[in-house]
Amino acid sequence: MPNASVAPAVRVHGLWKRFGQQVAVAGIDLTLPAGHFVGLVGPNGAGKTTTLSMVTGLLRPDHGLIEVGGADVWRDPVAVKSRIGVLPEGLRLFERLTGRELLAYTGRLRGIPGAETDRRAAQLLDVLDLAGAANKLVVDYSTGMRKKIGLAAALLHNPEVLFLDEPFEGVDPVSAQVIRGVLERYTGSGATVVFSSHVMELVESLCDWVAVMATGTIVAQGPLAEVRGQAPTLQDAFLTLVGARDRGPGQDLDWLGGASRS
Repeated sequence: MPNASVAPAVRVHGLWKRFGQQVAVAGIDLTLPAGHFVGLVGPNGAGKTTTLSMVTGLLRPDHGLIEVGGADVWRDPVAVKSRIGVLPEGLRLFERLTGRELLAYTGRLRGIPGAETDRRAAQLLDVLDLAGAANKLVVDYSTGMRKKIGLAAALLHNPEVLFLDEPFEGVDPVSAQVIRGVLERYTGSGATVVFSSHVMELVESLCDWVAVMATGTIVAQGPLAEVRGQAPTLQDAFLTLVGARDRGPGQDLDWLGGASRS
């Protein structure tokens, strides 16, 4: 359980975001403890990506308070962004740089001395199994390699909180295992990972704290065991929480399958 004397990694109060007539995030309150592996889960369109974009300072909210490590994201953005790492979904990279050049550029932008940047970059490339592709242009990287070099760039300045949006989507099992190992080592040092996903099995195997979103609201948050409750798996609890338990498999599709093809 989180230490009450330590500021939460993330605190959100009354957070709203509307796009035209569509309410994407509807006044959520969220407290995520420091030093934990936190999963933000929900069905497609629940508001996960919008929430993470606002929390990381990439999207301005309509209303609400956001604090990371006790600092206000929108009143003191430079201080907050120096303490967080972000790997968004659909990350755009400088594709005409090599992997090594990308990390060298990122580290220097962060104000890390050149020699230290190069030392950290070499270690990250090695641990993430990218050393053999360090001098290859990012444009030629596979999806898994892009995720790994993006993760390396997000970790380079040793952030207190790391935000990941669907970090395993489109990643092969080998790359996924490498990424998982790095994240477990990172949280083992006392840092915090907050990642969004709709793959319950992955969240259940990685996370010790979970927040569940549905239609722009938080429907449950707390330790994994508490959110799961008496359900046999997090998937079962999730389906109940988001109101999907009673949905049938599509009874109206009487024409699908079988011998009656025309």
